[in-house]
Amino acid sequence: MKIPQLAGTLLIAFTAVTLFANCTSGINTTKSALNASGDSSGVAVTDTTRKPIDTAKYNTLMLKLAHGDTTGKWPVKPQPYPLPGAILPYKRIIAYYGNIYSKRMGVLGEYAPKEMLSRLDAEVKKWEKADPSTPVQPALHYIAVVAQGDGGKDGKYRFRMPDKQIDSVLAISRMRKNMIVFLDIQVSLSNIRTELPLLEKYLKMPNVHLGVDPEFSMKDGVKPGKKIGTYDAADINYCSQYLADLVKKYNLPPKVFTVHRFTKKMVTNYKNIKLRPEVQMVMHMDGWGEPELKKGTYRHFIFSEPVEFTGFKLFYKNDIKKAPNRMITPEELLKLVPIPVYIQYQ
Repeated sequence: MKIPQLAGTLLIAFTAVTLFANCTSGINTTKSALNASGDSSGVAVTDTTRKPIDTAKYNTLMLKLAHGDTTGKWPVKPQPYPLPGAILPYKRIIAYYGNIYSKRMGVLGEYAPKEMLSRLDAEVKKWEKADPSTPVQPALHYIAVVAQGDGGKDGKYRFRMPDKQIDSVLAISRMRKNMIVFLDIQVSLSNIRTELPLLEKYLKMPNVHLGVDPEFSMKDGVKPGKKIGTYDAADINYCSQYLADLVKKYNLPPKVFTVHRFTKKMVTNYKNIKLRPEVQMVMHMDGWGEPELKKGTYRHFIFSEPVEFTGFKLFYKNDIKKAPNRMITPEELLKLVPIPVYIQYQ
């Protein structure tokens, strides 16, 4: 079985080149927020006991995440209240990212399972200390479709992880109580309408959620790694509708859906992104660099183009390459506007 070539070259080297291009201001803004309750992990497909959400509590928590924003962007409105069992904003998701084929694509694959989980436990404790009022939801974020340098038999430059590897990640997640799993898709020269349905047998599980990476969606046929890819609102809406259909069909709690972003063109027509009660959308700031550079990217592309919830990615190695040679702390992230509710470590 061929191991993906890009495990560590594309995700690290390419992001290093384009990572945080000079950001432009004056981005259009509209929308603002409100709406949910519970915990999706460990809920049986046939469970009918999930209680309706406390809308007053939900509104209060969304205002807390908005962190005093005076622009009218946050919290985002209008938005539907989610179905019972929603994770956000009741918990903050702390996720370890990577692929178990590679030690260079993220911490999830860099260490043996027990050590990896021990390290994740330590990050969870840091967040519990930094924000005692928000419970932590631990997660594994696994790259299930990997962009790679070899075109493969069909010339699509992506490698689909075999089921046994995904099953292994699910088994690892069961080593911790109520841990959830994200399956991430890098379509490369394929497309999301082809790749997403192939993961349905996992996504219909109540503890499995979705991530997509526009960086490796090469709509113009350019090989991944040569330029930054893109998704339009139509692609994102296809994914959220697909998830919503699964939620309704199998009586699931809402799915969390993360979309990676660190440039404007990675996500086009954001105002057309549809919000659904069955899906909780996280626009996830994905890119590495020194603290102030990352904060600037968050302001330009996450704060300025509001969708629903926000996320922030931290790199153990690449974030410390330049002065001040340190990662952003949980305490610093809690000062952002809005406050990210999904944190990913690579």
